[in-house]
Amino acid sequence: VQIFIKIIFPAIFPAILTGFALAFARALGEYGSVVFISGNMPMKTEIVPLLIITKLEQFNYAGAAAIAVVMLLFSFILLFLINFWQWKTTKKYQMN
Repeated sequence: VQIFIKIIFPAIFPAILTGFALAFARALGEYGSVVFISGNMPMKTEIVPLLIITKLEQFNYAGAAAIAVVMLLFSFILLFLINFWQWKTTKKYQMN
């Protein structure tokens, strides 16, 4: 356990963090398959991609763009925070 915690885990931690970030960004950006399988029950199973499609079908382009921009900013902020955290931990382990 000590070997794993002190040697192996610090070496693989940046790769694990990057994999998590990429998987999470992909999950946020998934569009078609999630829309296809969602139930679209108001206030229960509504999802953001479905809200965007609904706004587009109602010709409310400004509303659809606003929702999409908020989700895009949320994705970028999360990716930035995860990459910053990875950079900090990698820098810390390289000094030792």
